[in-house]
Amino acid sequence: MSTTDPLAVLGSLPGVAESVDSVRKAVDQVYGHRVMRRRSNEVTSEAALRGARGSAALAGADWPLEEVRRRSDFSATASSDGSALAVGAALRLTAEAGQLLSMWRQSPVQALARLHLVAAGGAVPDETVGRPRLAGEKVTDDPLMEAASALPLPEPEEVAARLDGLAGLLLAGSEAPALVVGAVVHGELLALRPFGSFNGLVARAAQRVVLVGSGLDPKSICPAEVGHAELGRADYLKALEGYVSGTPEGMTAWIAHCGRAVGLGVRESVAVCEALQRGAAS
Repeated sequence: MSTTDPLAVLGSLPGVAESVDSVRKAVDQVYGHRVMRRRSNEVTSEAALRGARGSAALAGADWPLEEVRRRSDFSATASSDGSALAVGAALRLTAEAGQLLSMWRQSPVQALARLHLVAAGGAVPDETVGRPRLAGEKVTDDPLMEAASALPLPEPEEVAARLDGLAGLLLAGSEAPALVVGAVVHGELLALRPFGSFNGLVARAAQRVVLVGSGLDPKSICPAEVGHAELGRADYLKALEGYVSGTPEGMTAWIAHCGRAVGLGVRESVAVCEALQRGAAS
């Protein structure tokens, strides 16, 4: 392991290997399910829907799954509390994530800009879409990220530098496990809140891109967003505080939290496989 590979160094922290091993075993379980041999596309579609619902729930739009499945209008006027915007953004991001692998490998910052553009969907001023925030611009975010207001909000100059640093690490490649890379991308975007809106949704979609592109979850059937929602917003923020602290213990706690979320997402997809095997949609 090279010390010039910071992500690999994180992978060697005490306790991280156990999280990585647990996730790998869980993922192997769902990929080995007999339903995946013939009906993987159905599992992928259902995982996308459930993942989007979970990400939207964390963003303050905790709709029942069947409501997400049924609705088609996600405009600003489709719900009195504006939650339809978050659900629509989450659905669009989940659909887009699998289409961004080539762009992500060539320019992660450009891919993030694309994710923000997709999330915004015309809901925010055009001049702020698809680019990191500038000096003096406010962050108008979902309730979860607003609850993170106790965490320091980096200035735009720091945001730009850290985004470039993150992109450099990703482009250089790493020996770190996919769980570690995905957790760092997810945590860094939550910590930076680089855009003026939709930061939480974009961060979770970026983690999905990493897990798919790394080969850990190539069919995108392990919706970590489901697990994050199930673990709850309070634990999510607490784990994020660990990431922001930058301490080995905090980083380990964040990676472990992300690992548990993936495991719970796997459990959800196994249940979908079982339902399909029984011939009834769950």
